[in-house]
Amino acid sequence: MGITDIWTVAILRPMLNALLWLYSVLGGQFWLAIIIFTVFVRVLMTPLMLPQQRSAKKMQEIQPKLQELQKKYGKDREKLAQEQMKLYKEAGVNPMGGCLPMLIQFPIWIGLYQSIIQALGHQPLDLLDLAGNIYGFMQTIWTQVPLNRFFLGMDLSLNPNQMGGLTYALPVLVAFTAWLQSKMTTMPSAGDGQAASMSQSMTLMMPVMFGFFSLSFSAGLSFYFVVSNVIGIVTQGFISGWEGLKFWEGLSLSNLLGGGAQANAQKAGSTATGSAPAESKKGTQSGGKKRKKKRRRKR
Repeated sequence: MGITDIWTVAILRPMLNALLWLYSVLGGQFWLAIIIFTVFVRVLMTPLMLPQQRSAKKMQEIQPKLQELQKKYGKDREKLAQEQMKLYKEAGVNPMGGCLPMLIQFPIWIGLYQSIIQALGHQPLDLLDLAGNIYGFMQTIWTQVPLNRFFLGMDLSLNPNQMGGLTYALPVLVAFTAWLQSKMTTMPSAGDGQAASMSQSMTLMMPVMFGFFSLSFSAGLSFYFVVSNVIGIVTQGFISGWEGLKFWEGLSLSNLLGGGAQANAQKAGSTATGSAPAESKKGTQSGGKKRKKKRRRKR
C-alpha cells in the first residue's frame, strides 16, 4: 500500500463520507454540512487549541516581567534568553505551542478540499472517483446525486476566479477573520523593536496569504476557513476577553506593516532626550536668578 492509498483510506474517505452523511441528514444542504463538519473538527482539536489560547492569555499577563528582563539583560542576549525561558516555564507558557495545531490542520484542509471536489462533482469522471470512495452503507446517497452545491448563488465546488462578481468577498472574509483570530491569539513579543515588528508582520502576512490562496480554493473550503476562524475568535474571547475584537483601536498603516513598535520606541526616546535639555535649561535659568539676588544683597 503506497502513500496515496494510505491518504485515501485514512483521510479522504472518512472526510468524504462524513460530509455525505451530514448532507443526507441535513435536508440536502451542503453548506450546512460544511458548518457542522467544521464544528466537529474544532471540537476534536480542542485539546490542542486550548493550550495555545491559554498560553496567549498568560503571555499577556507576564508582559511586565518580560519587559523588566529586557531592560535588565538587554545587552546580554544569551542571559536574556535563559531568563525568558525560565519565566515561560514558571508561568506555564509554551512559545511554540501554536505550531502543532497549525501542522495538524494542513491534512484536514487538503482532505476537505478533495472531499468537496469529489462530493460536488457532476461530470462522469468526477462521479467515477466518487463511486470508488463511498462506503457500502452510504450507497443510498446515489439517489441524491448530483448534490446541491449552491449557497447564496455560489457554486461551492468552484473558486472566486471562476465565478467572479461578489464571490470575491469570500477571500476578503477569509483574510479578515484569520487576521482577527491571529490578533487575539498571537503571543505579544517582549523583545526589542525588531522582534515586535516581525511578530506584527507575521500577524498580518499569514491572513493575507490565506486570503490570496482562497482565490484558487473552492468556495466550500473558503467557507470552512471562515466558520473555523469565527469559532476560534469566539473561543478566545471567552478565554481572554473580548478586547481583541476592538481591532479599530490604534489601527494604522504603520502598525499593520509592523512599524508601530519602532515608531513608539523612537517617539519615547525623542521625548526622553527632549526633556533633558529642557530641564538643564530650566536649571540654568534658576541658577542665574540666584546669582542676581546675591549681587543685589551685596550692594
